[in-house]
Amino acid sequence: MKYFSILLVALIVSSCAPVRVHYDYEKTTDFNSYKTYNYYADLNTGLSELDTKRLLDELDNALQSNGYALSETPDFFIDIKSSEYQEAARNNVGVGVGGTGGRVGGGVSIGIPVGQNKVNRQIVFEFVDENKNGLFWQAVSESSYSQNASPEKRETLFNTIVTKVLEGFPPETKN
Repeated sequence: MKYFSILLVALIVSSCAPVRVHYDYEKTTDFNSYKTYNYYADLNTGLSELDTKRLLDELDNALQSNGYALSETPDFFIDIKSSEYQEAARNNVGVGVGGTGGRVGGGVSIGIPVGQNKVNRQIVFEFVDENKNGLFWQAVSESSYSQNASPEKRETLFNTIVTKVLEGFPPETKN
């Protein structure tokens, strides 16, 4: 019973997909020169209107708490794109049949997928300076996604995504 409970806890922990973020940036950029931001007027996030509002509200709160200001004449613009993709179920049950008799042997094995495909969402955040060097910072987040999630769970997920994304902005430059 002890091993079963340890296995159950390990399964629950591993099934909670974390938010993964990958960063890229132009290394010659002076990030200290950026104080104001805005979003592109034709921003098409690929999210529903309500989810877009939730995401932008979380991003505004986080950027403003880090000292950035929303402006009509910004230092940089933010573009956000998202896409959904399905990840195949990784759990399989193996069924095998084999036998030997005298000098003859043989076997058959089948892998049966267990569970459903997971739906993931990738959100790309791009910070663009249209006056200097164009795209200067990018973060790509990947996380699990449930279309049936409550508004509260969606808001929590977007908060987590924005927090993880902005951990890399501005990047720590090594002198």
